[in-house]
Amino acid sequence: MCTGLPRTACPLRLFALCIILSHAAAYFGLTGREPLVFLPGPFANEPPNSKAHLKQCEQMTLTRRQKRLCRREPGLAETLRESVRLSLLECRYQFRNERWNCSMDGRGSLLKRGFKETAFLLAVSSAALSHALAKACSSGRMERCTCDDSPGLQHREAWQWGVCGDNLKYSTKFLKKFLGQKRVSKDLRAQIDAHNINVGIRAVKSGLKTTCKCHGVSGSCAVRTCWKQLSPFQDTGHLLKYRYDTAVRVHSVTNSATGETELASPRRHSNTGPRPRPTELVFLEESPSFCRPSRYSPGTAGRQCSKDTSCSSLCCGRGYNTALHLTTLSCHCQVRWCCHVECQTCLREEEVYTCKKH
Repeated sequence: MCTGLPRTACPLRLFALCIILSHAAAYFGLTGREPLVFLPGPFANEPPNSKAHLKQCEQMTLTRRQKRLCRREPGLAETLRESVRLSLLECRYQFRNERWNCSMDGRGSLLKRGFKETAFLLAVSSAALSHALAKACSSGRMERCTCDDSPGLQHREAWQWGVCGDNLKYSTKFLKKFLGQKRVSKDLRAQIDAHNINVGIRAVKSGLKTTCKCHGVSGSCAVRTCWKQLSPFQDTGHLLKYRYDTAVRVHSVTNSATGETELASPRRHSNTGPRPRPTELVFLEESPSFCRPSRYSPGTAGRQCSKDTSCSSLCCGRGYNTALHLTTLSCHCQVRWCCHVECQTCLREEEVYTCKKH
């Protein structure tokens, strides 16, 4: 199942690979052999019954153990697909002005390397599934979990008022079981993958807030209801993009006290080297420029850019072409009695800038 990968790294690598979409099917899935395998698109015409749920689990490229978990957990297949949607949209948004823009081309080769981009994909993958699982619990889409059950919160009262906390506690526990996270291997790449996956989970956890609401006569706080609520996933995406921008290059050292291999960053010098912080994304090797087509990306030729802010970087010194495009927009809008708005259609000429090929 894990050809070309350290055996201990496979369960961790498998998960991250479920967060990439294909051009044809719109979803990409978990794999144990290749970095990318396509998932089928939404099952729009199938009723929500047990057979449909089992079919969805079978159509995903999971390990045998993960398929068993999927079959036992109605709602998990849909949650996996939701995490795919979250991660892809966020990855594309965060890298929309970067040379590597989270494109499909070259993703397979990219995930086999120890680049910063690989670290981000692993982190945003684990973050998306952690977020989606917690939300699925609180929305009632998972049979084996429900609202958050953190001590000190008035759950029964919260439920009565229609409030249900996001169950990140269950999400994190299930995620580790789903990934098969056990003792980290001595293999350097396996340790790096595990570290970056946990960075994604921590990023979601950092956005978990306690929200409270007062109930009572005339707005008094006779009854105070509190629950746990996750921040919007875009907040997590912003945090992970910052972690990407400040990612730390690491190497392996042997701990003189235990004899075990550990990750170390070059910030300070010591016998074993300082370990990277649990919140830092880490990578092994410098990334390519992504300027020209390669096995890692399609390059930046033809990419639209902003003349004042991004063309210089995106076009890699090759310059850019300028073209005039006509776009339509609503204009001269007026409100008609009582509740109707009428608008005219106007044409606007815009300059569009695209990176040159040579």
